[in-house]
Amino acid sequence: MDLLSQIVARAKANKQRIVLPEAEEERTLCAADKVLADDIAHLILIGNPDKVHALAKEKGLTNIDKATLIDPENCEKSEEYAQLLAELRKKKGMTIEQARELVKNPLYLGCMIIKTEGADGQISGALSTTGDTLRPALQIIKCAPGITCVSGGMLLITKEPQYGENGVLVVGDVAVTPMPAANELAQIAVCTAQTAKSVAGFADPRVAMLSFSTKGSATHEVVDKVIEATRLAKEIDPSLKIDGELQADAALVPSVGKKKAPGSEIAGNANVLVFPNLEVGNIGYKLVQRLGDAIAIGPILQGIARPVNDLSRGCSVDDIYYMVAITACQAMDAKK
Repeated sequence: MDLLSQIVARAKANKQRIVLPEAEEERTLCAADKVLADDIAHLILIGNPDKVHALAKEKGLTNIDKATLIDPENCEKSEEYAQLLAELRKKKGMTIEQARELVKNPLYLGCMIIKTEGADGQISGALSTTGDTLRPALQIIKCAPGITCVSGGMLLITKEPQYGENGVLVVGDVAVTPMPAANELAQIAVCTAQTAKSVAGFADPRVAMLSFSTKGSATHEVVDKVIEATRLAKEIDPSLKIDGELQADAALVPSVGKKKAPGSEIAGNANVLVFPNLEVGNIGYKLVQRLGDAIAIGPILQGIARPVNDLSRGCSVDDIYYMVAITACQAMDAKK
Protein backbone atom coordinates (compact mmCIF):
# COMPACT_ATOMS: atom_id res chain seq x y z
CA MET A 1 0.00 0.00 0.00
CA ASP A 2 1.47 3.38 -1.01
CA LEU A 3 1.73 6.29 1.42
CA LEU A 4 -1.39 8.13 0.26
CA SER A 5 -3.43 4.94 0.54
CA GLN A 6 -2.07 4.43 4.06
CA ILE A 7 -3.08 7.98 5.03
CA VAL A 8 -6.59 7.45 3.67
CA ALA A 9 -6.86 4.11 5.49
CA ARG A 10 -5.88 5.71 8.82
CA ALA A 11 -8.45 8.44 8.30
CA LYS A 12 -11.20 5.92 7.53
CA ALA A 13 -10.36 3.91 10.64
CA ASN A 14 -10.95 6.87 12.97
CA LYS A 15 -13.19 9.36 11.21
CA GLN A 16 -12.74 12.99 12.18
CA ARG A 17 -15.01 16.01 11.69
CA ILE A 18 -13.50 18.22 9.00
CA VAL A 19 -14.82 21.63 7.95
CA LEU A 20 -14.80 22.69 4.29
CA PRO A 21 -15.73 26.39 4.38
CA GLU A 22 -15.60 26.82 0.60
CA ALA A 23 -18.45 24.44 -0.18
CA GLU A 24 -19.83 26.61 -2.99
CA GLU A 25 -16.58 26.05 -4.93
CA GLU A 26 -16.81 23.32 -7.58
CA ARG A 27 -13.60 21.38 -6.89
CA THR A 28 -14.24 21.49 -3.14
CA LEU A 29 -17.74 20.12 -3.51
CA CYS A 30 -16.60 17.37 -5.89
CA ALA A 31 -13.86 16.38 -3.44
CA ALA A 32 -16.40 16.40 -0.61
CA ASP A 33 -18.63 14.04 -2.56
CA LYS A 34 -15.70 11.65 -3.05
CA VAL A 35 -14.71 11.85 0.65
CA LEU A 36 -18.28 11.07 1.69
CA ALA A 37 -18.59 8.23 -0.83
CA ASP A 38 -15.40 6.65 0.52
CA ASP A 39 -16.42 7.32 4.16
CA ILE A 40 -13.12 9.02 5.02
CA ALA A 41 -14.42 11.77 7.31
CA HIS A 42 -17.49 13.44 8.71
CA LEU A 43 -17.76 16.67 6.72
CA ILE A 44 -19.15 20.03 7.71
CA LEU A 45 -19.79 22.11 4.60
CA ILE A 46 -20.23 25.88 4.88
CA GLY A 47 -22.15 27.61 2.11
CA ASN A 48 -25.49 28.80 0.87
CA PRO A 49 -27.69 25.66 0.81
CA ASP A 50 -29.44 26.60 -2.44
CA LYS A 51 -26.12 27.18 -4.21
CA VAL A 52 -24.55 24.02 -2.80
CA HIS A 53 -27.51 21.83 -3.75
CA ALA A 54 -27.74 23.38 -7.22
CA LEU A 55 -24.03 22.76 -7.85
CA ALA A 56 -24.29 19.20 -6.54
CA LYS A 57 -27.21 18.54 -8.90
CA GLU A 58 -25.38 20.10 -11.84
CA LYS A 59 -22.30 17.92 -11.22
CA GLY A 60 -24.26 14.76 -10.47
CA LEU A 61 -22.95 14.52 -6.90
CA THR A 62 -25.02 12.03 -4.95
CA ASN A 63 -23.37 11.99 -1.50
CA ILE A 64 -23.51 15.62 -0.39
CA ASP A 65 -26.58 15.03 1.78
CA LYS A 66 -24.38 12.87 4.05
CA ALA A 67 -22.57 16.04 5.17
CA THR A 68 -23.68 18.65 7.69
CA LEU A 69 -24.44 21.82 5.71
CA ILE A 70 -24.28 25.18 7.49
CA ASP A 71 -25.48 28.46 6.00
CA PRO A 72 -23.11 31.20 7.23
CA GLU A 73 -25.87 33.79 6.95
CA ASN A 74 -28.33 31.77 9.03
CA CYS A 75 -26.31 29.71 11.50
CA GLU A 76 -28.28 28.99 14.66
CA LYS A 77 -25.16 29.41 16.80
CA SER A 78 -24.06 32.72 15.24
CA GLU A 79 -24.70 34.78 18.35
CA GLU A 80 -22.93 32.27 20.60
CA TYR A 81 -19.93 32.33 18.27
CA ALA A 82 -19.97 36.13 18.02
CA GLN A 83 -19.99 36.54 21.80
CA LEU A 84 -17.06 34.15 22.17
CA LEU A 85 -15.11 35.76 19.32
CA ALA A 86 -15.61 39.24 20.82
CA GLU A 87 -14.33 37.92 24.15
CA LEU A 88 -11.30 36.28 22.52
CA ARG A 89 -10.42 39.46 20.64
CA LYS A 90 -11.46 42.14 23.14
CA LYS A 91 -7.86 43.05 23.93
CA LYS A 92 -7.47 43.85 20.24
CA GLY A 93 -10.49 46.13 20.40
CA MET A 94 -13.03 43.93 18.65
CA THR A 95 -16.65 44.93 19.23
CA ILE A 96 -19.61 42.58 19.33
CA GLU A 97 -20.87 44.16 16.10
CA GLN A 98 -17.60 43.38 14.35
CA ALA A 99 -17.67 39.84 15.71
CA ARG A 100 -21.21 39.31 14.42
CA GLU A 101 -20.07 40.23 10.93
CA LEU A 102 -16.93 38.10 11.09
CA VAL A 103 -18.75 34.91 12.04
CA LYS A 104 -20.64 35.19 8.75
CA ASN A 105 -17.27 34.72 7.04
CA PRO A 106 -17.02 30.95 6.37
CA LEU A 107 -13.33 30.83 7.33
CA TYR A 108 -14.01 32.44 10.71
CA LEU A 109 -17.19 30.41 11.20
CA GLY A 110 -15.31 27.16 10.62
CA CYS A 111 -12.65 28.09 13.17
CA MET A 112 -15.34 28.98 15.70
CA ILE A 113 -16.92 25.55 15.19
CA ILE A 114 -13.53 23.98 15.92
CA LYS A 115 -12.94 26.25 18.92
CA THR A 116 -16.23 25.12 20.48
CA GLU A 117 -15.39 21.42 19.90
CA GLY A 118 -17.85 21.01 17.02
CA ALA A 119 -15.18 19.97 14.54
CA ASP A 120 -11.60 18.69 14.49
CA GLY A 121 -9.97 20.49 11.55
CA GLN A 122 -10.48 22.76 8.55
CA ILE A 123 -9.24 23.06 4.97
CA SER A 124 -9.50 26.11 2.72
CA GLY A 125 -7.51 27.83 0.00
CA ALA A 126 -9.23 26.84 -3.24
CA LEU A 127 -10.71 30.35 -3.17
CA SER A 128 -8.77 32.00 -0.34
CA THR A 129 -5.21 33.21 0.17
CA THR A 130 -2.87 31.66 2.73
CA GLY A 131 -3.22 34.82 4.83
CA ASP A 132 -7.00 34.52 4.81
CA THR A 133 -6.73 30.89 5.88
CA LEU A 134 -4.22 31.51 8.67
CA ARG A 135 -5.67 34.71 10.14
CA PRO A 136 -8.79 33.23 11.77
CA ALA A 137 -6.89 30.10 12.78
CA LEU A 138 -4.29 32.11 14.69
CA GLN A 139 -6.83 34.51 16.16
CA ILE A 140 -9.27 31.83 17.32
CA ILE A 141 -7.63 28.41 17.59
CA LYS A 142 -4.12 29.74 18.24
CA CYS A 143 -0.84 27.84 18.31
CA ALA A 144 -0.28 24.52 20.04
CA PRO A 145 1.09 24.69 23.61
CA GLY A 146 4.73 25.75 23.64
CA ILE A 147 4.67 26.72 19.96
CA THR A 148 4.78 30.29 18.66
CA CYS A 149 5.84 29.62 15.08
CA VAL A 150 3.56 28.20 12.39
CA SER A 151 5.36 26.34 9.61
CA GLY A 152 4.68 24.22 6.55
CA GLY A 153 5.74 20.60 6.23
CA MET A 154 5.94 18.69 2.97
CA LEU A 155 5.88 14.99 2.14
CA LEU A 156 8.38 14.10 -0.57
CA ILE A 157 7.78 10.71 -2.17
CA THR A 158 10.87 9.87 -4.20
CA LYS A 159 11.85 6.97 -6.44
CA GLU A 160 14.97 6.33 -4.37
CA PRO A 161 14.06 3.82 -1.62
CA GLN A 162 17.55 3.98 -0.09
CA TYR A 163 16.81 7.47 1.23
CA GLY A 164 14.55 8.46 4.09
CA GLU A 165 11.81 5.98 4.92
CA ASN A 166 11.72 3.77 1.83
CA GLY A 167 12.07 6.86 -0.35
CA VAL A 168 9.73 9.08 1.68
CA LEU A 169 11.02 12.22 3.38
CA VAL A 170 9.24 14.83 5.46
CA VAL A 171 10.70 18.33 5.15
CA GLY A 172 10.05 21.79 6.62
CA ASP A 173 9.60 24.73 6.61
CA VAL A 174 8.62 25.20 2.98
CA ALA A 175 5.75 27.65 3.24
CA VAL A 176 5.41 30.10 6.13
CA THR A 177 8.33 31.58 8.10
CA PRO A 178 10.96 33.29 5.89
CA MET A 179 13.85 33.72 8.34
CA PRO A 180 13.24 31.74 11.54
CA ALA A 181 15.28 32.59 14.60
CA ALA A 182 16.97 29.71 16.41
CA ASN A 183 14.05 29.12 18.78
CA GLU A 184 11.61 29.17 15.86
CA LEU A 185 13.78 26.76 13.87
CA ALA A 186 13.77 24.44 16.89
CA GLN A 187 9.97 24.54 16.95
CA ILE A 188 9.87 23.79 13.22
CA ALA A 189 12.04 20.73 13.84
CA VAL A 190 9.74 19.43 16.59
CA CYS A 191 6.59 20.10 14.54
CA THR A 192 7.99 18.53 11.37
CA ALA A 193 8.91 15.39 13.30
CA GLN A 194 5.34 15.33 14.62
CA THR A 195 4.01 15.57 11.05
CA ALA A 196 6.26 12.65 10.15
CA LYS A 197 4.54 10.60 12.86
CA SER A 198 0.95 11.70 12.47
CA VAL A 199 0.72 12.02 8.69
CA ALA A 200 3.53 9.97 7.14
CA GLY A 201 3.21 7.28 9.80
CA PHE A 202 6.91 7.23 10.69
CA ALA A 203 7.41 5.22 13.87
CA ASP A 204 10.91 6.63 14.28
CA PRO A 205 11.45 10.20 12.96
CA ARG A 206 15.14 11.00 12.60
CA VAL A 207 15.67 14.73 12.16
CA ALA A 208 18.60 16.34 10.34
CA MET A 209 19.11 20.08 10.79
CA LEU A 210 20.50 21.08 7.42
CA SER A 211 23.24 23.58 6.70
CA PHE A 212 26.14 24.16 4.32
CA SER A 213 28.37 22.88 7.13
CA THR A 214 28.72 19.50 8.81
CA LYS A 215 29.93 19.44 12.40
CA GLY A 216 32.12 22.53 12.19
CA SER A 217 33.39 22.14 8.63
CA ALA A 218 32.50 25.81 8.12
CA THR A 219 31.92 28.71 10.47
CA HIS A 220 29.29 31.39 10.03
CA GLU A 221 26.51 32.97 12.04
CA VAL A 222 23.87 31.08 10.03
CA VAL A 223 25.61 27.82 10.97
CA ASP A 224 25.62 28.91 14.60
CA LYS A 225 21.84 29.41 14.37
CA VAL A 226 21.34 25.82 13.21
CA ILE A 227 23.56 24.49 16.01
CA GLU A 228 21.62 26.52 18.59
CA ALA A 229 18.30 25.41 17.10
CA THR A 230 19.38 21.77 17.42
CA ARG A 231 20.17 22.31 21.10
CA LEU A 232 16.85 24.05 21.74
CA ALA A 233 14.87 21.35 19.94
CA LYS A 234 16.34 18.77 22.30
CA GLU A 235 15.18 20.90 25.23
CA ILE A 236 11.66 21.16 23.82
CA ASP A 237 11.47 17.40 23.22
CA PRO A 238 14.21 15.39 24.94
CA SER A 239 13.00 12.22 23.22
CA LEU A 240 13.52 13.69 19.75
CA LYS A 241 16.17 12.00 17.61
CA ILE A 242 17.93 14.97 16.05
CA ASP A 243 21.38 16.09 14.95
CA GLY A 244 22.89 19.09 13.27
CA GLU A 245 24.43 20.90 11.66
CA LEU A 246 24.53 18.47 8.70
CA GLN A 247 24.93 18.94 4.98
CA ALA A 248 22.26 17.24 2.90
CA ASP A 249 24.54 14.46 1.67
CA ALA A 250 25.77 13.79 5.21
CA ALA A 251 22.17 13.57 6.36
CA LEU A 252 21.02 11.14 3.65
CA VAL A 253 23.95 9.00 2.46
CA PRO A 254 25.31 6.48 5.01
CA SER A 255 28.86 6.44 3.64
CA VAL A 256 29.04 10.25 3.61
CA GLY A 257 27.45 10.48 7.05
CA LYS A 258 30.02 8.12 8.55
CA LYS A 259 32.86 10.11 7.02
CA LYS A 260 31.63 13.61 7.85
CA ALA A 261 29.84 12.96 11.15
CA PRO A 262 31.22 9.77 12.71
CA GLY A 263 29.21 8.56 15.66
CA SER A 264 26.02 10.38 14.69
CA GLU A 265 22.85 8.24 14.83
CA ILE A 266 21.17 10.61 12.38
CA ALA A 267 23.86 11.22 9.75
CA GLY A 268 23.18 9.01 6.75
CA ASN A 269 19.86 7.85 8.20
CA ALA A 270 17.68 10.96 8.34
CA ASN A 271 14.04 10.76 7.25
CA VAL A 272 13.08 14.30 8.35
CA LEU A 273 14.94 17.30 6.95
CA VAL A 274 14.71 20.79 8.45
CA PHE A 275 15.85 23.63 6.23
CA PRO A 276 17.61 26.65 7.77
CA ASN A 277 15.17 29.11 6.20
CA LEU A 278 12.16 29.29 3.91
CA GLU A 279 14.16 30.30 0.84
CA VAL A 280 16.25 27.13 1.02
CA GLY A 281 13.23 24.98 1.83
CA ASN A 282 11.02 26.21 -0.97
CA ILE A 283 13.75 26.04 -3.60
CA GLY A 284 15.00 22.69 -2.33
CA TYR A 285 11.73 20.80 -2.40
CA LYS A 286 10.82 22.17 -5.84
CA LEU A 287 14.17 21.07 -7.27
CA VAL A 288 13.64 17.56 -5.90
CA GLN A 289 10.09 17.57 -7.24
CA ARG A 290 11.02 18.70 -10.76
CA LEU A 291 14.50 17.31 -11.34
CA GLY A 292 14.07 14.19 -9.23
CA ASP A 293 10.52 13.44 -10.38
CA ALA A 294 9.35 13.25 -6.76
CA ILE A 295 5.76 13.66 -5.60
CA ALA A 296 5.38 16.64 -3.25
CA ILE A 297 2.34 16.66 -0.97
CA GLY A 298 1.60 19.79 1.01
CA PRO A 299 2.31 22.20 2.45
CA ILE A 300 0.84 20.79 5.65
CA LEU A 301 0.47 23.58 8.19
CA GLN A 302 2.13 22.80 11.52
CA GLY A 303 2.00 24.34 14.96
CA ILE A 304 -1.71 25.24 15.21
CA ALA A 305 -3.57 23.72 18.17
CA ARG A 306 -6.05 22.06 15.82
CA PRO A 307 -5.21 21.41 12.17
CA VAL A 308 -6.11 24.12 9.69
CA ASN A 309 -4.66 23.47 6.26
CA ASP A 310 -4.16 25.63 3.22
CA LEU A 311 -4.67 24.65 -0.41
CA SER A 312 -3.23 26.16 -3.54
CA ARG A 313 -5.83 28.07 -5.52
CA GLY A 314 -4.79 25.86 -8.43
CA CYS A 315 -5.54 22.68 -6.47
CA SER A 316 -7.26 19.67 -7.99
CA VAL A 317 -10.14 17.60 -6.64
CA ASP A 318 -7.64 14.91 -5.64
CA ASP A 319 -5.49 17.48 -3.80
CA ILE A 320 -8.48 18.42 -1.64
CA TYR A 321 -9.50 14.78 -1.16
CA TYR A 322 -6.09 13.78 0.15
CA MET A 323 -5.77 16.92 2.27
CA VAL A 324 -8.97 15.91 4.06
CA ALA A 325 -7.31 12.60 4.96
CA ILE A 326 -4.09 14.37 6.00
CA THR A 327 -6.00 16.83 8.18
CA ALA A 328 -7.88 13.94 9.77
CA CYS A 329 -4.60 12.23 10.68
CA GLN A 330 -3.32 15.47 12.22
CA ALA A 331 -6.58 15.84 14.15
CA MET A 332 -6.21 12.39 15.69
CA ASP A 333 -2.71 13.28 16.86
CA ALA A 334 -3.83 16.65 18.27
CA LYS A 335 -6.26 14.87 20.58
CA LYS A 336 -3.58 12.74 22.22
